[in-house]
Formats: sequence, structure tokens, C-alpha cells
Amino acid sequence: MVAALSVAIDSCFADNRPLEHCLLVGPPGVGKTEIASILGMELATSVHDSLGQSIRCHADLHALLLGAKDKHIVFIDEVHELPKVFQTALYLALDRHKLSVCGAKSVQSISLANFTLILGTTDEYSVLQPLRDRMKLVLRFDFLFCRGIGADRPAAGESPEMGTRRGTAGLIAQRSRGTPRLALRLLQACRRVCRAFGEQKLTLMHLEKACSLECLDILGLGRTEQKYLEILLEGASRLNVISSMLGLPSRTVSQVTEPFLIRAGLVIKDDQARRQLTALGHEHVKRNCQDVVQFVKE
Repeated sequence: MVAALSVAIDSCFADNRPLEHCLLVGPPGVGKTEIASILGMELATSVHDSLGQSIRCHADLHALLLGAKDKHIVFIDEVHELPKVFQTALYLALDRHKLSVCGAKSVQSISLANFTLILGTTDEYSVLQPLRDRMKLVLRFDFLFCRGIGADRPAAGESPEMGTRRGTAGLIAQRSRGTPRLALRLLQACRRVCRAFGEQKLTLMHLEKACSLECLDILGLGRTEQKYLEILLEGASRLNVISSMLGLPSRTVSQVTEPFLIRAGLVIKDDQARRQLTALGHEHVKRNCQDVVQFVKE
């Protein structure tokens, strides 16, 4: 992805033209909004950003598009939340390079600047295909490996005088579920603990204390995920049973709680859609239980 963006940026500078329209696709927290901001800095241009759900009328869309000048970037995040009628108006505006504004007695056409449109989404197939097809660059984001997160702006969220002991950044990454946003959140929690102790360097002790305060285990699982695994320790179970025991709606469990547990190889579904622990899941639950026993003894 970095190589593709580098080529695209070099090409638009060589031709003295705006960057091609882009579609950024990926799960939450993996850096789509950050990339849009970085592109603005790399291209030395302004970024006009908005959320799909905040555009509720044609006037909102018109104001966003008309506010952009040549070579500016217009970034619409969560574009799948943009009503279909506005998605249609958006791709028609791109085709015609103008907006059609209906007045009291006539329709007025207003020319648009030659800007770059960047769309961010976690659900690309909820975006109209004609709009997707007009995006010349499609950049797909995914969850990162620990070393990738550890190398991703390791000092982000720290003040200039703060530092990190060797190895601590990697352990923070290990508890971040492959998501840079969660890594930064945990890093900031560690910094709070560090400063509360009047120290300057983040250490393993600060990380362990921060995780204890946040109720996070070694994989970054919170109490809901930990309780989910404990329920399955008794044997395979159906979603409605698990959700009842957790006190959460089934949709919340299936769309929020389960995805990382399945992706991490802790839980699988059998042929009857029952959830059950894998060998790795059993090992993780037992390790958590041992940690709790050791904590109580201490």
C-alpha cells in the first residue's frame, strides 16, 4: 500500500495534477483517517473532511464540494453511512465536474474545482458500485502484526521527555489486537501510570499496572471477552445462550465481542453454529486463571 501511494504521489507531482480519487477500505482503528491526513501533508494541500452520517441534505454535500479548491482533498469517512441519494449525486458530480442546484424557478450548474475525493469505509459493499468504480485507487487496510504496530510511530502520544524501555513497546503492541488505535490508547494509559509514579521511562511495571486498571489480559482482552471464554470452558454453546449469560444483545456479541476471538484462533464455530474453544483458547483461559490465583496470593 505504501509503495502504491508513493508511486501515485510521485506521478501526480510529475504531471502537476491532483491525486486520483481514492477508496480506503478496512476495519476501524487501522489508520484510514490518518492516511488521509498524511496525504494532505505529503501533497502540501488542504483537507476538507466530513462523516457520511453528518451529510443529511443536499446543502451539506454542496458546501463540502464547493469549499474545495484545485488540488485540495475532500475526505468523507464512513461513506457507507452516506444516504444513497447523496452517493448518486456525488458520483454524478465527479463525472460532470459540476453541481446542479435547483432554484425556485430554474436549475443552476456550478463548476467544481479539480480536487481529489478520498472515501473511507469499513463496509465497501454498502457503497454504491458506480461510486466505487470511480475511485482510481483502492487501498485495503488490515490488522497489523505486533512488530508492525511496534514500529508505527513508537513515540506517538508521548511528550518529548518520555521514553520507553526496550521491549515494552512490543508488549504494548501484543495487547493491541493488531489495531494501531488501541496500541496508542494503551500507550497513553501506560504514560498516565508512569507519570503518576513520578517516572520518565515506560517500563513493564507501568504496562502491567495499566492493564490491571483497564482489566486487560496478555492478549488485550477485556472482561467481556474473558467472561465469554470462561463460558465456553464448560463446553460448546450457542450464541443466544452466551449472549444471555453476558447480558448483551446477540448482535453485539456476534459483531463486537466475537470477531477478534475468532481471528485470534481462540474460538471456532462448529457445523451447528455452536461456539467452542480451540486448544489455544483453553490454554489462554487457564493462563488467565493462573494469573488471577497468583495475584490473589500476592
